[in-house]
Amino acid sequence: MRIAIVNDLVLAVEVLRRLIRSVPGYEVAWTAGDGVEAVEKCARDCPDLILMDLIMPVMDGAEATKIIMKQSPCAILVVTATVSGNAAKVFQALSWGALDAVATPVFGASGGIEGGEELLRKIQVLGRLIVHARQSGAAVRPTTGTVPDHAPRMVALGASTGGPNAVAIILRGLPANLEATIVIVQHLDVQFAPGLVDWLGEQTGLTVSLAREGMKPERSGVFVAGTNDHLVIGEDLTFHYTADPVDYVYRPSVNEFFLSLGRHWPEPGVACLLTGMGRDGAQGLLALRKAGWRTMAQDEKTSIVYGMPRAAMEIGGAERSLPVDLIQGAILRELGR
Repeated sequence: MRIAIVNDLVLAVEVLRRLIRSVPGYEVAWTAGDGVEAVEKCARDCPDLILMDLIMPVMDGAEATKIIMKQSPCAILVVTATVSGNAAKVFQALSWGALDAVATPVFGASGGIEGGEELLRKIQVLGRLIVHARQSGAAVRPTTGTVPDHAPRMVALGASTGGPNAVAIILRGLPANLEATIVIVQHLDVQFAPGLVDWLGEQTGLTVSLAREGMKPERSGVFVAGTNDHLVIGEDLTFHYTADPVDYVYRPSVNEFFLSLGRHWPEPGVACLLTGMGRDGAQGLLALRKAGWRTMAQDEKTSIVYGMPRAAMEIGGAERSLPVDLIQGAILRELGR
């Protein structure tokens, strides 16, 4: 795998260079000291993966991500020392096409590298995602709870690359007193799930919460999948998390959530598959459509990566394809608002 490093700090570049070279099959494609240089180099030599810092001179990593994904798209992993302190920048980069984010490893007091294992784990996972995407032809156990007396209508949104911004656009157009529950499954590492909840609340003015084990999906509530395990709806109509399928590369899985809705949710609702790499969610969306749900997919023009929506359209899982800014209106019409 050819990996590029974009970082203005010499020590950070050296740490990343050493980590990359420590793994057989990984090599450093090139390095850049700011976003402008990264955009120029990526246009000339597009790597398999870019390790993108956020805070840099001339052009920051979020803006560079936006331009690269438009001009010469490739997989981007945000690697920055300020992940927790710059949540807005992180989700901006994720909205424009970055796949994940991780703290920058550093040299420890003994001269070793601290934080390197987590970075290498994420690179390995993204490597598998890249392989899956190329093969698919895309661009880059329950506990007992209380069964609700009457389950609300369900709006289910599944997203991956570019998903945070797409989800925010849809939620902004929905009223706070919507007579339905909204559940979002976004491919995102568990450490960023609380930040996504806060960011979506700030962006939309809605009350957004993590979906917790045994919690009941409430009417007018907005819930976000909150672990690296798969969010599902159990027979008791409450949220549960499961590790199975353990070898599924997309976590949390949109497909597993959609399939659980088809098995257990008593009333057909609305499901939408948004921008993202790969094919996760397509089969689940098809199952929901066959069960009487109204289904839709984000269109190619407004998708950062037209992988998941394309897969849904190809197999007939989505009844229609819509620009992201028209999806909220379609949801309201389907709910009779």
